[in-house]
Amino acid sequence: MSKFKQFTVSAAKKMPVIILADISGSMSVDGKIETLNRAIAQMIASFAEEVDVRADIYVSVITFGKGGAKIHIPLQEASQIQWHDMEAVGYTPMADAFEIVASIVEDTTQIASRDYHPNIVLVSDGQPTDERGHPTDNWKPALEKLLNSPRASKALRLAMGIGADADYEVLKEFVQHQQQNVPVFRADETHHIRHFFDWLTMSVTNRSRSANPHSISVIDFGNVEDIVF
Repeated sequence: MSKFKQFTVSAAKKMPVIILADISGSMSVDGKIETLNRAIAQMIASFAEEVDVRADIYVSVITFGKGGAKIHIPLQEASQIQWHDMEAVGYTPMADAFEIVASIVEDTTQIASRDYHPNIVLVSDGQPTDERGHPTDNWKPALEKLLNSPRASKALRLAMGIGADADYEVLKEFVQHQQQNVPVFRADETHHIRHFFDWLTMSVTNRSRSANPHSISVIDFGNVEDIVF
């Protein structure tokens, strides 16, 4: 076998991590957005240090707030990312974020068929609202489309609600119908956000090193109450 063939056969597959981050105005209080910025930046830095050849960890961050949902960080290898802080302002257009993540996951030019199933993480401190700040249920068809899409349906989906005002019913629907019961994580105080992302970093890293990174059974939810609050 030629050196070229040896390289192509052993080349690591992508392990995508896609964060859907609520940057609505309510995230600007009590240090929420500052803590979230630091937690995601630290997660990316930790992934960048990974040298396991089984999976290359790629990260994308999608924000939803004023002006709709946007790609804050395009999907790319963690070691190539230069983090720029998010700013919190506006309403909570969660449906737009679901539509963007579906388009990324189903795009084989970004996530090839040979790559590992993505990790999709939803973080929010409120309920979906329209441009006038009124509660809306337009997220339901967008989420249904995401959950029924061929590739996104196989992703590991995690959700964290920040504070008592988070819409936990929406977050529960986001994580339903997976290989195992996946809890909705709760961060009643800002330092719990950092704890969650520490746990997420460890879990994704362990999954990327496992014998079967496609499976989410390697994720330990057994002591979740000791990790997320």
